[in-house]
Amino acid sequence: MRIGILQCGHTPDLVAERHGAYAAMFDTLFAGEGLDFRVWNVVDMDFPDGPDAAEGWLVTGSRHGVYDDLPFIAPLEQLVRDIHAADKPMVGICFGHQIIAQALGGHVEKFAGGWSVGHRIYHWDGLGEIALNAWHQDQVITPPPGARTIAGNDFTRHAALLYGDSILTVQPHPEFPNDIVRTYTEAYGGSDRYPPGTIEAAVRTLDQPVDDR
Repeated sequence: MRIGILQCGHTPDLVAERHGAYAAMFDTLFAGEGLDFRVWNVVDMDFPDGPDAAEGWLVTGSRHGVYDDLPFIAPLEQLVRDIHAADKPMVGICFGHQIIAQALGGHVEKFAGGWSVGHRIYHWDGLGEIALNAWHQDQVITPPPGARTIAGNDFTRHAALLYGDSILTVQPHPEFPNDIVRTYTEAYGGSDRYPPGTIEAAVRTLDQPVDDR
């Protein structure tokens, strides 16, 4: 099955050196599942011709906000709507979760409660507690019409959304095992983007297992 990866950002240099781009992380996550990946770097305005360029779609994370005034945002939203109209299967992760929600009528904003970084537990419909690594401040505050919230916690109410039987989006990162998050903490450890103690607190969670598979 041909999966089109819509890469919405570039990983920091240290992360790229050790783990590759977002697309490489998904290639590792889905190894052995019989999937064939084709990558479009939409963040650099590299777009497919349309929904039929792949049998299914995956929209990656990004350091950008879906509300940022960047050239790739509007055409990506339109592509999301076109994929949805074509009833193609689509998955969105973190930024992908947010841009799909925004494109289909939901509301995303920078969460006043701050950042969620590192190991988090989500209460998932039908599955109970699922542990995944998170790295975000922006959140889906209001899901689009027709989207059903299927996972969340006290900090991230709409952590996973299901749109019929064709679209699944999640706020945390199943493609981020603990070693990748550790590299992120090294890459961003000296950044003033994060409140004091945020990165250090995330590091302390990295001995806890995650349910990435």
